[in-house]
Amino acid sequence: MSTTVSQIDEVKTSPWSGGRSPFNVEYGKIMMWFFLLSDAFTFSSLLIAYGSLRFSASVWPGADKVFQSVPGLVDHGYPLVFVGIMTFILIASSVTMVLAVEAGHRNAKREVVTWMIWTVIGGFMFLGCQALEWSHLHHEGFWWGSVPPAEELRHLFTGGTEAVQHMTSQEFANLFFTITGFHGFHVFTGVIINIIITVNVLMGTYEKRGSYLMVEKVGLYWHFVDLVWVFVFTFFYLV
Repeated sequence: MSTTVSQIDEVKTSPWSGGRSPFNVEYGKIMMWFFLLSDAFTFSSLLIAYGSLRFSASVWPGADKVFQSVPGLVDHGYPLVFVGIMTFILIASSVTMVLAVEAGHRNAKREVVTWMIWTVIGGFMFLGCQALEWSHLHHEGFWWGSVPPAEELRHLFTGGTEAVQHMTSQEFANLFFTITGFHGFHVFTGVIINIIITVNVLMGTYEKRGSYLMVEKVGLYWHFVDLVWVFVFTFFYLV
């Protein structure tokens, strides 16, 4: 099998007057890092906004009281169990992506396809779990601009007046659906890209190029999405 790296995947040197990139990194990969850095600023802004509101409030809905359900099975009594399952699924998909990238380094086409398919399945499972959680919270009365009646909110708090409980519940709901929705959009985008990459692997596109570098680039995005979820999980469910 030819090991010649195609023009699209080789390290670009022409833009640098010194004749050699100061980072010696393939152009597409460094552009992916720039994109992820900019996206990190966006997520950081949202999480900082959440933290500012959360820690400036005298009372806040207890995560272990809000997230007690396992949608489709039980409504109460299992705090943070379902989100733990979601987190495990997403981290497992990151492992399968690592294995896909490693197989690509060995030009093992069949293994790349296998691990990419498992990564796609993991992404869809996470999105399905998130849809169930959103549906359950919406059924409970939480949504953008709306929260359950005051008598149903009391059990989520320890202290605070009804007015404060209503205000902080509204802030919690707005930020929860915005931030987890933004993250879910990233996961969905990643799944679609992973499907496209998997199809290209099946068609032998990267085998002909002599490099599976595109799998590695997509892997960077997928690991970023997983890492962001760790922070979202910490802010919303643990703090």
